[in-house]
Amino acid sequence: MSETTSQTTQSFAVIQTGGKQYRVAVGDIITVEKIADDMQDGDKVNFNEVSLLDDGKTTTLGAPFIEGGKVQGVLEDQGKGKKLSILRFKSKSNWHRKIGHRQPYMKVKITSLK
Repeated sequence: MSETTSQTTQSFAVIQTGGKQYRVAVGDIITVEKIADDMQDGDKVNFNEVSLLDDGKTTTLGAPFIEGGKVQGVLEDQGKGKKLSILRFKSKSNWHRKIGHRQPYMKVKITSLK
């Protein structure tokens, strides 16, 4: 038996948003921190902080970002994440405090890399 493996060269980019970096390709759906309050589902989202762009043949690396690099996407969904419970406690003083937090997020589908 002979197996043939073909490597497809898919272009990808590394973007930065919300203090985090994401490796994205066209068609990916990523969950990022909330960008703006006034955005609705179906709105276009532009990421201008592109650190790396690879088209399968050449790789462009920014220092720290690529001049004129842009990744575009469409807002798919927005909501709140899983609830985190923060408990603060001081022993021997009968003091405690419980706080809950839900981080807002946005799901973005990547449509183009430039």
